[in-house]
Amino acid sequence: MKFTYYGHSSFAVEIKGKKIVFDPFITHNELAKEVDINKIEADYIFCSHGHADHVADLIGLAKRTNATVVGAFELTEWTGRQGIEKVHPMNTGGKWHFDFGTVKCVVAHHSSGLPDGSYGGNPMGFVFTTEEGNFYFAGDTALTLDMQLIPRYAKLDFAILPIGDNFTMGADDAIAAAGFVDCKRIIGVHYDTFGYIKIDKEKTQQQFAAAGLELLLPAIGSSIDL
Repeated sequence: MKFTYYGHSSFAVEIKGKKIVFDPFITHNELAKEVDINKIEADYIFCSHGHADHVADLIGLAKRTNATVVGAFELTEWTGRQGIEKVHPMNTGGKWHFDFGTVKCVVAHHSSGLPDGSYGGNPMGFVFTTEEGNFYFAGDTALTLDMQLIPRYAKLDFAILPIGDNFTMGADDAIAAAGFVDCKRIIGVHYDTFGYIKIDKEKTQQQFAAAGLELLLPAIGSSIDL
């Protein structure tokens, strides 16, 4: 499975020829200025919640690519009001069989206000089970005991966890989360973009290694095979 990182919590995976983008926040991210959003293709756009640093580029990207937007009911309702017709509303605990695999929506403890101040619905994480591999994207979240349910849904090949602290889990809690979801290969997101979430990357990777975990921090704009 190909994983491409666009900075902050934005990334893409390609599964069975389908290009799936998550939480598009690129043009407003100074750290991602080398990424040309006009070259990004998408068949689906998954949004974990409604904060601007996760949906700032959602409408523009969806209109250009004609991608289907997937997220909480209230978030997709808002997306529809912005002129996007192809949406798939979901909510916590639900799952759906897409043409690339199955997605289960799971609990994320956070908040979710949309850029216009309206309610964005429940923040969510996503568990993907596919023929090319299984993964968990936690979205923005605190450490929660609900994560212990994830192994009931899938044996994970990798997990994408926030590690920046302040607004989400930091490294210590993300290490605990890796244990809860029974996954040793972690991709860290939601760090360095703002002053509140800057991390010491070398120290953080050492923390994960000491816990027997592999922490991947791909460069913005780079791709890795998983």
